[in-house]
Amino acid sequence: MNKFTNIAKQKKCASCSSTFVCGDTESTSCWCNQYPPIFKLDPNKDCLCSTCLHQATLEKTNQYVAHMIETGVKNNIAAGLKSDAPFIAGLDYYIENEFWVFTAWHHLKRGSCCKSGCRQCPYGFKKA
Repeated sequence: MNKFTNIAKQKKCASCSSTFVCGDTESTSCWCNQYPPIFKLDPNKDCLCSTCLHQATLEKTNQYVAHMIETGVKNNIAAGLKSDAPFIAGLDYYIENEFWVFTAWHHLKRGSCCKSGCRQCPYGFKKA
């Protein structure tokens, strides 16, 4: 018997009510595992679809980045997250004129400044 048989489930998004598959499958872990665990879902609600989870995560990471910049990047929990997680468009980077631009969130996950003058540097080392 396959150990993943009962893990993946059809669910309804707690935010938009769209249906989606949630959970591990035989070949992959749940898609939501690629997102940083920076906030807890409401225990009285079920999972979010990929679109709603992406939006909620983007809002939370933007709040976190603003707080880190305001306080001088102290006690950065982002640096302790999985470094081998795939990059997420809109969260870790965006494309501008065919170039990848890494976000402040991505730099916080990296854990230190590379001193390359990155546009979104949360450490205060930007090119003039």
